[in-house]
Amino acid sequence: MSENSQEDRTQAPITGARDASDKRRWYVVHAYSGMEKSVRRALLERIDRMGMNDLFGEILVPTEEVVEVKGGQKSVTERRFFPGYILVEMEMTDETWHLVKNTPKITGFIGGKSNRPTPIPQHEIDKLLQQMQEGVDKPRPKTSYEVGELVRIKEGPFADFNGNVEEVNYEKSRLRVLVTIFGRSTPVELEFGQVEKV
Repeated sequence: MSENSQEDRTQAPITGARDASDKRRWYVVHAYSGMEKSVRRALLERIDRMGMNDLFGEILVPTEEVVEVKGGQKSVTERRFFPGYILVEMEMTDETWHLVKNTPKITGFIGGKSNRPTPIPQHEIDKLLQQMQEGVDKPRPKTSYEVGELVRIKEGPFADFNGNVEEVNYEKSRLRVLVTIFGRSTPVELEFGQVEKV
């Protein structure tokens, strides 16, 4: 099976009713930060090699798409909800526990006892899957601004001036900042990439 088809198989939300005899539950696994996707691939390979596919379900690295503006260019990037953690749907047995625990770059399970972790409730997973889908349908800006927040202008004629956010337009990735020039507040229209939080 190719890497892309494994990605598709495990990132897609579960559809249809689950068999009542299915003993798989969701667990949180701690992995080296920044290595979540490679840990996921390694875990999938180990599951396949050991012939334990029937004991495992999805393996997720929860991410959302965010819009970033750099140099006037919009780009969509991926941001992890929980850096350093992956979610594994599995039937908890001694064999599956050892397989996951002994995968390189995994430090262990989160919650419960070290040898018997506590599963995450299904409603929490459903909420997370919904958040992931919303991020794909409508990417959020990488940085969020609030009205009244103090920002510093990084570029343009008002570079190095500070100002208060007066209005935020996420659709256009722009905001209006009130900058004090010669004792008088002046509204300035700027792109998200032209300012930074103070």
